Amino acid sequence: MLKTSLQLRLGQQLTMTPQLQQAIRLLQLPVIDLQAQIQEALEANVMLEAEDPTAPHDSPSGEDGGPAEAAASDTPDTEQEYLDVETGDSADWAEDITAGPADSPRSRSDGTEQLEFADRSGESLHDHLRWQVQMENFDPRSRVIAEAIIDSINEDGYLAASLEELQATLAPEIIADEDEIEAVLHMLQRLDPAGIAARTLAECVLLQLAQLAPDTPGLAAARRLAAEGLDLLAEQQLPALRRRLRIDEAELGAAIGLVRGCHPRPGAIIQPAAPDYVVPDVFVRKIDRRWIVELNAGSFPRLSVNQTYAGALGRGSGNEVLRGQLQEARWLIRSLEIRNETLLKVASCIVERQQGFLDHGDEHMKPMVLKDVAEAVGMHESTISRVTMNKYMHTPRGIIEFRHFFSSQVGGDDGDAQSSTAVRAKIRKLIGQEPRGKPLSDSKLAELLSADGVQVARRTVAKYREAMNIPSSSERKRMNMR
Repeated sequence: MLKTSLQLRLGQQLTMTPQLQQAIRLLQLPVIDLQAQIQEALEANVMLEAEDPTAPHDSPSGEDGGPAEAAASDTPDTEQEYLDVETGDSADWAEDITAGPADSPRSRSDGTEQLEFADRSGESLHDHLRWQVQMENFDPRSRVIAEAIIDSINEDGYLAASLEELQATLAPEIIADEDEIEAVLHMLQRLDPAGIAARTLAECVLLQLAQLAPDTPGLAAARRLAAEGLDLLAEQQLPALRRRLRIDEAELGAAIGLVRGCHPRPGAIIQPAAPDYVVPDVFVRKIDRRWIVELNAGSFPRLSVNQTYAGALGRGSGNEVLRGQLQEARWLIRSLEIRNETLLKVASCIVERQQGFLDHGDEHMKPMVLKDVAEAVGMHESTISRVTMNKYMHTPRGIIEFRHFFSSQVGGDDGDAQSSTAVRAKIRKLIGQEPRGKPLSDSKLAELLSADGVQVARRTVAKYREAMNIPSSSERKRMNMR
């Protein structure tokens, strides 16, 4: 027979409070997304107000202008616990937070900024094609087929569906055979931009060549090149290409010039890719031979509590909505303070360790992983990962992402480990200084690096070279001969 009983147990449990969730979410947001988040909070919460940017305020890096390590103020242990959350709940919650890229529409702070970044025409590729179909002599049946074809054209301007798939899409409203669909397709391929609705790269180039005058020098050879020799042209196999087309060197040169004048992605002419705009989170400057790290104070407005509304609340029990907004405002301001302190501390640690890179370039980059920074600033690696995600610093060497400073290490003869970034830079430098007629092989590059004190295998050199999109020695020799 079961018997009821009472038991007392002691244990520790971490609760994901709303303040903690907000702090973690703000910590990993890039600047542009953070601007949008703050703007939404200002519009929804009457207790929040943006301070005047011209008003004087204390610099986050301190008034003494000290070195980078002195710019970051120590965060109390309570704040360390506030950020360094490593439980299953926090990991699951963090995965639900998606920080959009800097060029996403929702990352704009207001409508004016979005209009500035948008395509000036305001017209998509599909809209451009539909407008031309309305202007052309398409009968109602052909117009419906043309609409189905346009819907299957991707952003590059290529037809992404087969004739059989288009036939199934049109049914049962319109029963059309493949010949009828292809006839409408040919009508669409005569529209602007040239090369639109092609099914292959060869067809795209041929459609653009068809726009040229028949007496254009090298046109016949260019058409044969597009139909039969694009693979050899991509591999720079010019002698083999000349033999396949059975033309001389002058005709081949004219044909290549015409083919290279064609656009491989005609859809991008009407609908260009949105540019990426990067706002730096911190500024790094060298003053009196010391590297100084400062937050980008102009990246988002400074927030404060509206004292007029807060003072009107009094101590009564009413106005629960305003009291809730007051608490939310204080949480947001404190979360932003923690974000700035953590960001400045991590950036200062990175700059302190990578002063050689800032002074002399990639060849002096030191190996560094998340654990190194986490131990230096007294935080968890997951916190460092969130801080360095989509964050940028403005340096004399350009705007650089935080994660560029992290790289694995490669052993050296003297026991001093080399950064993989530094090894890549040395490989790039050696290849840039090689004789034009005698390019260095991967084995020779490994020997030269070994003589410089960097022990790397030939396959490692090949991996780094391919990662930098540098051709092999045989391909470089062929390109130099050409």
